[in-house]
Amino acid sequence: MLRTGSFLLGLSEKNSYTFWPMNIESFKVFCDLCDTGNFSRAAEASGISQSAVSQQIRAVEKKFDIPLIDRSKNYFSLTPEGVVYLEVCRDILKRFDSLGSRFRLARGKLGGELRMASVISIALHNLPPVLKEFRKTHPGVEVMVNYCKADEIYTAVAEGRADIGLVAYPKARPGLRAITCWQERLVMVCPPGHPLAGKRSINLSQLHGERFVGLAAEIPTRQHLDKILRKQGVRVSYIAELENIETVKAAVEAEQAISIIPEGSVRLEIKRGILTSRQITAERMWRPMGAVTLRPLPAKASLIEFLSLLTPRAKALLPKEMAG
Repeated sequence: MLRTGSFLLGLSEKNSYTFWPMNIESFKVFCDLCDTGNFSRAAEASGISQSAVSQQIRAVEKKFDIPLIDRSKNYFSLTPEGVVYLEVCRDILKRFDSLGSRFRLARGKLGGELRMASVISIALHNLPPVLKEFRKTHPGVEVMVNYCKADEIYTAVAEGRADIGLVAYPKARPGLRAITCWQERLVMVCPPGHPLAGKRSINLSQLHGERFVGLAAEIPTRQHLDKILRKQGVRVSYIAELENIETVKAAVEAEQAISIIPEGSVRLEIKRGILTSRQITAERMWRPMGAVTLRPLPAKASLIEFLSLLTPRAKALLPKEMAG
């Protein structure tokens, strides 16, 4: 068994190298592929060729005699087995990446403060479990979370008033690094009594003319949805344009209207029977979320530890002198 670059290679009887499907790097590659939904971008993130990404996926599929990717669709989609494999990959990477933190804890606990700026939806629905684990692992670090609009977050990080920003559709800017950490499905939501609530799934064309509660025009999620609706020739009737998802949900209930929001942000309302959600059969109905930091990354241990906990991909994207 040889290691070349970032991959373990096995030498076959015919002296040809083949990818060994089960190793830490292959788990990272699969997560990169699922995060980006694109083989070439996954290859770029992992520092390998696109064909190498394909070979690794095929090797796992062959080993377990299962399909990981639904190749019958003209867009990237996982099979049920692929979803399971993704969950396992992320769990393994999370445990593996926690080793560094545990080793450092054995030598001495982290301290100081970690300043975060986050959009409301991420702070309320995506950040809590990560923050809980970070605080449990590093009780000596004082974490402060400030709820802000996206543009305010980029400014706060650039001006050094926040160590890290958490935003949807993260984009690099001069002096700033953007790391896409995870993504969440966008779903249609409506009150249980709405006519569309009786559908098992929704086509975008079925939303044409519907009374719609949207986010404000400057919010990235709204801009993404506008592009998709325009491309499909779908026009909705905006009855309200609001600043955050929490107020959108309240307006949908009050106005007996519909909206499109991240799936995780509406779980509580669905559980309580206030709203219902339906998946939308269309491409790109996902909201990427991630972190914004200064470039180069400040040498702050608590920031690095939080990034490592936030996503297994983080350390691979850090400067070499910081990731070692």
